[in-house]
Amino acid sequence: MTSQRHIEGRCLCGAVTVKATVTNPIVRACHCDMCRRHTSSMFMSLATDGEIDVQGPFQTFQSSEWAERGFCSQCGSTLWYGTTHDGVRNLSAGLFDDAAGAPLKLEFFADAAPKGYALAGDHRKMTTVETLALFAPEDDA
Repeated sequence: MTSQRHIEGRCLCGAVTVKATVTNPIVRACHCDMCRRHTSSMFMSLATDGEIDVQGPFQTFQSSEWAERGFCSQCGSTLWYGTTHDGVRNLSAGLFDDAAGAPLKLEFFADAAPKGYALAGDHRKMTTVETLALFAPEDDA
């Protein structure tokens, strides 16, 4: 039986704290151009359940028509990638010790990853087309 557990994390300077609930936590990696520019690498996020509590000095930046990125306004640590239409925040795995013990299960924009960013393991690797269909579906209008 799987049970929920509460996790707590923080930014580099500790000014921002994050609390979340996880049931089956997984780590996802995104190789899109914006994530690489924002983090100087891929963005590693942790899947969480329901409510997320963020306390401290953070700011957001609208990075596309459908997404925003949260960061600590004191140290600049990446806090989340969020979709604006539904308010979902995908928390940075690095906020939590040992990424909350979660395994890597998914890569977004895997076909756009630089050669030196190859990740080991047997996990799903979504192409650019598959990722865009998931996050930015075209309107049927």
